[in-house]
Amino acid sequence: MRTRVKICGITRKQDAEICVKAGADAIGLVFYASSPRAVEPKQAAEIIAGLPAFVTTVGLFVDASEDYINEVLSKVSLDCLQFHGNEDAAHCEQFDRPYIKAIRMSEGTDVEALAKHYASARALLLDTYIADVRGGTGQTFNWERVPDACSKAIILAGGLTPDNVSEAIAVARPYAVDVSGGVEESKGIKDATKIDKFIHEVEHLG
Repeated sequence: MRTRVKICGITRKQDAEICVKAGADAIGLVFYASSPRAVEPKQAAEIIAGLPAFVTTVGLFVDASEDYINEVLSKVSLDCLQFHGNEDAAHCEQFDRPYIKAIRMSEGTDVEALAKHYASARALLLDTYIADVRGGTGQTFNWERVPDACSKAIILAGGLTPDNVSEAIAVARPYAVDVSGGVEESKGIKDATKIDKFIHEVEHLG
């Protein structure tokens, strides 16, 4: 089974187009004001408007209120939600969208137990643990900690780049990989050459 690719932190329409042309399966839009890659709903809607069929749009939230998420959904056509905070399963389930739950891989994290807790999630996204940082860390974690078998699809994130993604896939064998800073020229501005190389490396391994 081939490894899927999500490119997160898209802030410009032209960057979304670059991702699609390179073969990305999904793009991520960050609705978290503290992130340097945050977008407003109007901006996100404009980015999404030009996307072709079969490219999944994912909205990232961090401990956002029900009202704010519903406001975004009223303005932006998101296919899937990604929760990066301390949201419980009931919160994640209430928006009538498939969702991904991000798990920060702190010492002792039991991935399978969390897979059971978030039984309604479509996937778990495993990211590097850094206190007070919710994604976009730019740092990897020990990929050998990704369980060989899990009841949920695993999306690998955290410090992935064109130079290390093939090794990451060889070790962790995830369903998908998620990259943001590793394919940028500056925060929120993507680099077409890095995106092409990243996806080439993923496709080379499958």
